[in-house]
Amino acid sequence: MHTLAIAVKQAGNTVTGSDDEIHDPAKSKLLKHSLLPEKEGWFPEKLDRSVDAVILGMHAKADNPELKKAQELGLRVYSFPDYIFEQSKDKQRIVIAGSHGKTTITAMIIHVLNFHKREFDYVIGAQVPGLDNNVKLSDASVIIIEGDEYLTSSLDPVPKFLKYKHHIGVVSGVAWDHANVFPTQEDYIRQFHLFADATPKAGILIYCESDPIASKICSKERPDVTAIPYKIHGHTNENGKQLLVSSTNEKFPLEIFGDHNLLNLSAAKEVLKKIGITSSKFYGAMQSFKGAAGRLEKLQDNTSTTLFRDFAHAPSKVKATTEAVKSLYPKRKLTGCLELHTFSSLDKKFIPQYKAAMKACDQAIVYFDPEKVKSKNLPALSEEEVKAAFADSKLKVFTEKEKLRDFLKTQSWDNTNLLMMSSGNFGGLALTDLIPKN
Repeated sequence: MHTLAIAVKQAGNTVTGSDDEIHDPAKSKLLKHSLLPEKEGWFPEKLDRSVDAVILGMHAKADNPELKKAQELGLRVYSFPDYIFEQSKDKQRIVIAGSHGKTTITAMIIHVLNFHKREFDYVIGAQVPGLDNNVKLSDASVIIIEGDEYLTSSLDPVPKFLKYKHHIGVVSGVAWDHANVFPTQEDYIRQFHLFADATPKAGILIYCESDPIASKICSKERPDVTAIPYKIHGHTNENGKQLLVSSTNEKFPLEIFGDHNLLNLSAAKEVLKKIGITSSKFYGAMQSFKGAAGRLEKLQDNTSTTLFRDFAHAPSKVKATTEAVKSLYPKRKLTGCLELHTFSSLDKKFIPQYKAAMKACDQAIVYFDPEKVKSKNLPALSEEEVKAAFADSKLKVFTEKEKLRDFLKTQSWDNTNLLMMSSGNFGGLALTDLIPKN
């Protein structure tokens, strides 16, 4: 929402906003653009009929006092995706969906288009090098949108990706997530059926053929829809680096690694092919792609240890990320540490989905804050229940960040990598203090 506020202001509009809690990085960015409210909280008295539109975030409740005042005044109320669609209804809309990989695929497409100086708009959920904001709205003829399956708003509980009405859609893979709003796997999968079915006549649906659910959904025959499967790109490893291998056996070095990133890369290549980016242009640009912030991000490196941070939190993401690090450094041990932070990951009904997700780790660690469990109104979670869910009797479980920090700082990091995975921040731990700098 804060990046949308910045984009709307940059487009020449007067923007005000409110929230009951504002933290960094949003707080610093809003302050930089003179958009930070003087006070946190809700102030319905500030709304009047001079306001052209109200944009409602997905966490604002239906009884929000400012929302109720806007409704009383008869103001136009948009959800985030509704507003994005309103601003892009005359553009070619490319929507990247999937339980995992959608941020990276979107970032790859953005990187390649920027590299070749193409004009386009975008919406992405992570910071990407070279972008000053995560949302751009202009008079460009095409928009690239990371399509989240989470719900639109309290007034409109449907997945956001259905609101964008894509011309080209991507499904990178489907693995149950967001158990708080999709209580069963069937409920969750149904949303991707709806996304695929929403592909219009003459539209394009691009999907990962090695993902069984995505393949089943997207390969279904739909009148006048072109379905395009993709698979892992040809590659080789040389001196700790992954290189792409083209159909003519040319090699192109990459800054990124891992089978899941090579799948993401293939998806981006198929999308870009449809909007005029040739293979040679694609390979030329991808060599300088360093990834999106928090996606297998290298925080620290020395001769025997590399520290990675990754946004992985869902089971499929954790599995793909741990396997990627282990495959690139097969001779190094891997310590993987996962923070259970989301509603799904802290839900006893859901956590058995993590079974064997950290199998690639030589030492697997799980951290969670019992207060976070309590704040989500979930039943208390025990160390034994977590070990049973992960099916790993050697799994170490921590519920206090200080004990986790002390354990990691006393380990031997000789020929061992550390991978920290979370959509949170491990209670504010300074990650770069966990391993020796030299």
